[in-house]
Amino acid sequence: MTTPPDDARPTALLAMSRTTFDDLFDAPRRDRLHALAAIAAPARVEELSSPPAITRLHDVEVLITGWGTPALNADVLAAAPRLRAVLHAGGSVKGHISQEFWDAGVLVTSAAEANAIPVAEFTLATILLEGKRSPRYAEGYAGERTASGRWRSRIPPSVNFGGTVGVVGLSRVGRRVAGLLRPFDIEVLASDPLVDPRQAALLGVELVELDELLVRSDIVTLHAPELPETHHLLDARRLGLLRQDAVLVNTARGSLIDAEALVARCRDGRMRAILDVTDPEPLPSDSPLFTTPGIVLTPHIAGAMHPETHRLADAVLDELDHLAHGRPPRHPVDRRSLEYIA
Repeated sequence: MTTPPDDARPTALLAMSRTTFDDLFDAPRRDRLHALAAIAAPARVEELSSPPAITRLHDVEVLITGWGTPALNADVLAAAPRLRAVLHAGGSVKGHISQEFWDAGVLVTSAAEANAIPVAEFTLATILLEGKRSPRYAEGYAGERTASGRWRSRIPPSVNFGGTVGVVGLSRVGRRVAGLLRPFDIEVLASDPLVDPRQAALLGVELVELDELLVRSDIVTLHAPELPETHHLLDARRLGLLRQDAVLVNTARGSLIDAEALVARCRDGRMRAILDVTDPEPLPSDSPLFTTPGIVLTPHIAGAMHPETHRLADAVLDELDHLAHGRPPRHPVDRRSLEYIA
């Protein structure tokens, strides 16, 4: 890293919670942050509407945001006449940046590419364990307290050799998952209305319609964005297309699945579902998703956690480095993409 001269360092403000800041920026990354940007006190705020925050915004050129960031609306933009860029140390920016920022031409970048790495790794691990039927063997072993017996015959065969995985949505994560599956003896199908067969072939997957993917796949993994047209993308009819003992993995958005229909199908013992995301999130304590056999819930842990979040900080610091040295951003968010990205 070449430290920019003092007069080239943009003035910056972090808008995020203390917890998020502490997770993202360890001591070396805080040092790099201060080497790349001029940061006055307070360096970090959790809201942007109080008089002290508005005073800080007046001179700010770069806002660094993260999970739990306050909304960036027209009032914030009006209070920050020198603002050039919003660098987001997280995935989606759709929920916290208002239209006025795009209209004003403020550069927006995202660490979504960095956050896709742990999500894809979590998904791959889940696919391979479920393909081996490991969780079902663990449950049977714990229940019967013997390694052999009739309980083993109730577990379907492994699908890690010659099985089929269907990837719904060739998003950043979906593409990574497809790439991670390449070394294994598994057929990979994909469904994505924005991808053509040539692009799919370059990823090593067969592009098919969603219904065909559901019929042919042993394991289906969801990586589609949350849009009006993807709400309950897997409804009762489509869940009914899944083969006996199919496994559904969702690390994308909970609203992609009709939860009521999923509960009904899993209660019949016809499939399993591994859900890292739900709708709503968090779930009410009496949700049937907690108690339905075959449904496994994790509390939105697939994305960056603990040291993994340093990837997100590095992504933001790289963007700050490019900005300070007058180089193009690495991962700008295209305003037009907001219609179809997560």
